[in-house]
Amino acid sequence: MFKPALQDGHNRRVSYVRISVTDRCNLRCSYCSAPSFSSNHREQILSYEEIVRLVRVLVTLGVDKVRLTGGEPLVRRHIDTLVARIKAVDGINDISLTTNGVLLEKLADPLWDAGLRRINISLDTLDRKKFKEITGCDYFDRVRDGIEAALAVGFSPVKVNVVVMRGVNDDELLDFAALTMKYPLHVRFIEYMPIGVLSTWSGDKVVTEEEMLERISLGIGSLESVVAESSGPARLYRLSEAPGRIGVIAAMSNHFCATCNRIRVTADGRLRPCLLSDTEFDLKKVLRTGGDFFGIAEIVRKAVAAKSAEHDMACNAERKCTRMMSTIGG
Repeated sequence: MFKPALQDGHNRRVSYVRISVTDRCNLRCSYCSAPSFSSNHREQILSYEEIVRLVRVLVTLGVDKVRLTGGEPLVRRHIDTLVARIKAVDGINDISLTTNGVLLEKLADPLWDAGLRRINISLDTLDRKKFKEITGCDYFDRVRDGIEAALAVGFSPVKVNVVVMRGVNDDELLDFAALTMKYPLHVRFIEYMPIGVLSTWSGDKVVTEEEMLERISLGIGSLESVVAESSGPARLYRLSEAPGRIGVIAAMSNHFCATCNRIRVTADGRLRPCLLSDTEFDLKKVLRTGGDFFGIAEIVRKAVAAKSAEHDMACNAERKCTRMMSTIGG
């Protein structure tokens, strides 16, 4: 008998898909893209029509939450059109987007008009010089303006994602945390993960959740635990009377695998059951060879069934994710 809900072998129901719309990006962050990275040609990535078709199948299987990622999703033309088309799919209760913010100032209004209400902005430093060193580009002011535009338009929450790397930007923990006392931002500190065989990751660069919270508490003030508004991976805290929130995504030291409810689709049409594993299933082939609903659904079910109980990466474990983050979807 046909089962509508996606449930893996560990009693976790999958209701959330992250879809990368492009592997192209206008930044070159060392932990995300290889220096010699070459993006796929247009015909190699999923079309908007294929993405919407896939979403319609996923909704029927019980998925109701979609996040668009990249690469940098805002470099793909008419991204607001895709947002509107997914938003219109009956059964989608939430659509969000992750961006580096470089193009957000101009696109904030069109994205809002398309129905987007939640947005994540990746920003690893508040220092203009360091921003150029990390990203290879002098676009700090554009990102700052993009964050301000998102707040002005009314996106809520506006989340700022910070990958914390020891010796690179961990000296800015207090500066980022202080933003939540001035703005209604959710600043989310992310433990540095071993993604991409050519990345600069090493275990001694990981700053754990415990250390982050201790340094913020000692440097600014005590943190109050906040009940999460969704089933996302971040544990939430707030400083006293702060309008914003502080989140920590502890994928290495205190992982959230037991409650993982997501799958990922890469820009070139590969379905990944887990971010930190290179196990993939080819969706593009079935989408482009006339596969019907049941053919697409079968691939999705196989991928969900392949979700392991947890990833096996500790801070000094062997790297199992050889793809760069820009080719997976942030």
